[in-house]
Amino acid sequence: MPVATLSLRGVRTRYRAAIAVLVVALFAAPLGASAAKKPAPKTPVPKLTDAALWATVDVCNTTAHPDTVGIRGSMPGTGDKNETMYMAFVVEYRSGGDWHYFKSGGESSYSEVGDASASMRQAGQNFKLNPHFGSTQVLRGVVLYQWRLNGRVVTSTVRSTSPGHDPAAGADPPGFSAAFCTIQPNTRGSLLITPVTPSA
Repeated sequence: MPVATLSLRGVRTRYRAAIAVLVVALFAAPLGASAAKKPAPKTPVPKLTDAALWATVDVCNTTAHPDTVGIRGSMPGTGDKNETMYMAFVVEYRSGGDWHYFKSGGESSYSEVGDASASMRQAGQNFKLNPHFGSTQVLRGVVLYQWRLNGRVVTSTVRSTSPGHDPAAGADPPGFSAAFCTIQPNTRGSLLITPVTPSA
């Protein structure tokens, strides 16, 4: 079969034509795509270094709340009213230099604390010890935070209790803020804890 031959000039001409078509296609495609599809807006996220993000002990075995430890948390909003903020509360006890979870009763489920349009929101949870335990107990709290959008967790973090914060409500006495709660024994028995009504 005869084979067609191309001159060098013909090759160059076709090569240049192909490049021109490719350049036009490359420039035309992004323009069409950008015109048809706008970039999705970014979901607002909290600033995890915000001073409004904290946890504290706000009740510790008072006359009004005997054998009770109260944990309070604060979390910053993102400015987005479509996001919802949640907190969960945990009490830990110290033994052998380490912190431990209680086998049961020492944690709450996640509770909704409001939408994220506010600059910050607070919530709290009290836990009551069985009064029959035989040794001094050093307790602390841990607060778990979630920011959710349409049921999906956007951001989450955790903080253990620290002193020097300003509880808006629920503290006993008012304004009380500590890192730990030490409860002295009164009767020999096992160490049990029960979550009670969330504080205001």
